Amino acid sequence: MRTTKLSSILLLTVIAALFFIPFLGRVHLFDWDEINFAECSREMLKLDDYTRIYVNFKPFWEKPPMFFWMQSISMQIFGINEFAARFPNAICGIVTLVVLFLCGSKLYDKKFGILWALAFGGSLFPNMYFKSGIIDPWFNLFTFLSLYYFILYHWKRNGFEKEGVDRKPVFYAVWAGIFMGLAILTKGQVALMVFMLVLGCYFVYNRFKIFFNWWHALLFLVVTALVTCTWYGYETAKNGPWFITEFLKYQYRLFTTHDAGQEGFFGYHFVVLLIGCFPASLFAIPAFFKGSYSSKADKDFKMWMILLFWVVTILFTIVQSRIIHYSSLAWFPISFLAAYTFYKWDLKEMAYKKYAGVLASILGSIIAVVILAVALIALNIKQLIPYVHDTFAQANMAADVKWNGWEGIVGILLLVTVIVGRRQLNKHVFFKAATTYFVGTGIVIFLAAAIIVPKVEKYSQAAAIEFFEQRQGEDCYVTTLGYWSYGHFFYTHKEKPANPNSYDEAWLLTGKIDKPVYFVTKVDRVDNYKQYNLLKELYRKNGFVFLKREVGAQ
Repeated sequence: MRTTKLSSILLLTVIAALFFIPFLGRVHLFDWDEINFAECSREMLKLDDYTRIYVNFKPFWEKPPMFFWMQSISMQIFGINEFAARFPNAICGIVTLVVLFLCGSKLYDKKFGILWALAFGGSLFPNMYFKSGIIDPWFNLFTFLSLYYFILYHWKRNGFEKEGVDRKPVFYAVWAGIFMGLAILTKGQVALMVFMLVLGCYFVYNRFKIFFNWWHALLFLVVTALVTCTWYGYETAKNGPWFITEFLKYQYRLFTTHDAGQEGFFGYHFVVLLIGCFPASLFAIPAFFKGSYSSKADKDFKMWMILLFWVVTILFTIVQSRIIHYSSLAWFPISFLAAYTFYKWDLKEMAYKKYAGVLASILGSIIAVVILAVALIALNIKQLIPYVHDTFAQANMAADVKWNGWEGIVGILLLVTVIVGRRQLNKHVFFKAATTYFVGTGIVIFLAAAIIVPKVEKYSQAAAIEFFEQRQGEDCYVTTLGYWSYGHFFYTHKEKPANPNSYDEAWLLTGKIDKPVYFVTKVDRVDNYKQYNLLKELYRKNGFVFLKREVGAQ
């Protein structure tokens, strides 16, 4: 039995690695978050300071250091590049799928473990984010594991008869605390907030019965504090409370205001989860309703996942910033509920709901058509320029990108996946249908990342990034005008400035500079800088304008 489980884990690890690791460095990091975080990790190495986070060599108190430690280690191994920045999340993808397989196998059986891993790894955004360089995949995994171990603690303490849950309650409480501490070190106290809200909702669901021992709850908090003190405590003892205080202020501001460009409509996260978690989101819907349960634990864990979903979506609907990955923790309950639906359909413990297949066909077809449209529009994009009234967008569209039409095969593959999956649903071969939907979608994402995304990026930011890369090793200043970017920090391999005036845009434009200054702006904003006649235009490309000011030009 143990050998069989080990072979399954090894096979899943290999498959996940083949899906998540190739092409990590095929496309530049994207502004803002990917480049922002990679730059923090680069500066961590550059400054040899692993307790404080910096960006542009100024304190950056928005995030704790856990993910930057991971990226820094990766950069030490692979160098300062895109692959290194994204590699930690590829590892997270492998670990996550193995964890879900093991959790699902413990909760139900091996088939459920496979379904849960498939549902997570074969849905759009959950899969895509394992190819990214942002914080959330590790944060979500740690937060989920903390809640998972607390559920096991609850079951052991309250007499749930569940095979495999055979340790003492204190064991599960300690592990819940360890993972909560890691989650807080990865993204902050929001992990504990979500955890407490889910527990509070379960308390209401449990008819206000206390389902935990207060001493065990205290132990959980103590373990959490000890783990977080590896940074909070050490940083405060070493440098005083200022950095931590600013960090906590930012966390408060995050929940009370929105940042510029991060507004969105009230139902934003529901729509993002519905589309972004395709196909799992649609097959999760039947599991939200009452059904027959094989055990007390079966019913209880499903309720925990439903509560986690609602807490995350409602909480981040209340938060005024609308960013896709804010609600990404909901991917865990959505993928669980999708796996649950297929599992119960397969066992005939839940009636097949035809509407789920119909909705999956509709949404899948729409996404497939959009992918096909991208390829078809790209082949004729220059003919569409006169119909676009934004000058920056017009210049983007004029980029020299070679499309041959074969890119549309990605959309066709998704369409085939939807058709075959629907036919299998109609034949009631549910495990095969799940495999078709999730493996097919996973392959679609893999091909899109390899074929389509690098070409799309050339329209958006590639011209600017390539200019920044050309400045590596040159003794100069590089900055942007009229828009914000982290690209020039990371891609020029910026050194710590010796002259503090270099932070002053007015000085760079008109002051007595001590080295050449390169400016990057956009075609629709360059006229705002006409009065600075010391700037010499070098060239324009894909909507960006590249300017230079020489030393001595006064």
